[in-house]
Amino acid sequence: MMMADFDLLSVQEARNLLYKAREAQKKLAELSQEQIDRIVENMALEAEKHASFLARMATEETGFGNETDKTIKNIFAAKEVYAAIKDMKTVGIIGSDENKQVWEIAEPVGVIAGVIPSTNPTSTIIFKSLIAVKSRNAIVFSPHPSALKCSLEAAKIMAKAAKEAGAPENIIQCMEYPSLPGTRELMSHKLTDVILATGGPAMVKAAYSSGKPAYGVGPGNVPVYVHTSADLDQAARHIIESKSFDYGTICASEQAVVVEREIKQDFIDKLKKYGAYLLSEMEKERIESILLTGGTLNPKIVGKSPQAIGKMAGLFFPAEIKVLIGEEKEIGKNIPFSIEKLSPILALYTVDGWEEGCDVCIKLLEAGGLGHTFGIHCQDQAVIKAFALKQPASRIVVNSGTAFGGIGATTGIFPSLTLGCGSYGNNITSDNIGPQHLINIKRVAFGIKGMMIKTTKSGTLQPAKTADASETEKNISVDRGGNVTVSREEIAEIVKRILSEMKI
Repeated sequence: MMMADFDLLSVQEARNLLYKAREAQKKLAELSQEQIDRIVENMALEAEKHASFLARMATEETGFGNETDKTIKNIFAAKEVYAAIKDMKTVGIIGSDENKQVWEIAEPVGVIAGVIPSTNPTSTIIFKSLIAVKSRNAIVFSPHPSALKCSLEAAKIMAKAAKEAGAPENIIQCMEYPSLPGTRELMSHKLTDVILATGGPAMVKAAYSSGKPAYGVGPGNVPVYVHTSADLDQAARHIIESKSFDYGTICASEQAVVVEREIKQDFIDKLKKYGAYLLSEMEKERIESILLTGGTLNPKIVGKSPQAIGKMAGLFFPAEIKVLIGEEKEIGKNIPFSIEKLSPILALYTVDGWEEGCDVCIKLLEAGGLGHTFGIHCQDQAVIKAFALKQPASRIVVNSGTAFGGIGATTGIFPSLTLGCGSYGNNITSDNIGPQHLINIKRVAFGIKGMMIKTTKSGTLQPAKTADASETEKNISVDRGGNVTVSREEIAEIVKRILSEMKI
């Protein structure tokens, strides 16, 4: 009975917040570009000030990742994302083509439902708040229950910063009683216009099934291929830094390394140099025994250190170990090391030649990461191009850690913490999501040419191929009502031709 009461409270809360958001968004939509930019700037500054505090809250509440890396993620959202969007036009006429005489006018989508994961709660709230307000939208967050306190605090900080800089109250809100029924109500309610869904596959699927436009993400079972031409020391360093960051909670982090046989031992030595531990067969079996539960990833290992994971499996790893690596040959959803692990655990596959490596990487993506991210360490441009053309991934990260490259921290990709997987991953877009995805664009198009048609002997009208006056084709105008208009001279010509054909 108590659970049912909580669900009803959650559903009602979602409705209440949406009504407040609708009224607030109407006011926000009236602000100028200058006013919006001032609000977003203040939000970014406040987020940066509280980056460490929010990271500590998230780490303590969820038990995922570590404070240092979560602080960096919060700062990335506050600084890098802000730098990418601050000069973006999102109000009024945002573009024009003088030649074609077309104007593009930005309009906000309205009220956004923001679903927040437990792995990256505060950085995701900072990110989604910034891109929502930049595009003049209101946003209502549904946090993961295990990250409720830190999510509420992050939303409170962003809302306060927005209001202090001139935004209306209730433009950023967060549910205090999150539940599955409440989140479903938030996503499907008539006042919700767009959903930004970051979370597990079930939640993303629910977003797409809500009947509302939704930007969801897919799982990131990221393979990384190491070619014989790669700078092995650099590749090893990048992979370990990327995979160990926040204990593997970024969905774009590496999940499997595919290496050429002839460089395998040298590369393993480099990996060990930067903190990798190659598991023995017995140790690998122990780790495998705790990776899955009920056929899916064991949530108890998510975002945990190698030492904590080892303890669960009855193993001890020194403090300097950053990533656990197990050699694997098989690929499949039932093969623990070949799936997305969201922890500092890597699979290692050995191949003979880049063609075999390409096939293995495709199979790994098909096992649970279609459309997300692929990494390659290589100096041979022809090989890079061959992989890029074949891999079913939306982000191809070259010579960089995929966790950082995929979100745009170390590459030229648009900085974002919501990464679309395209139709590969059943998503609407393959883009890194930003304010540009949260606006409707109206196009004002001026008439610049007449409709080209021709008359046949039977008197019917057909599309003309050219405007050659020597043929029977004519320039005929179409008025605003869609009616064809002709001049007196053209009518006279038509009458003369008909009379001639009738031999009158």
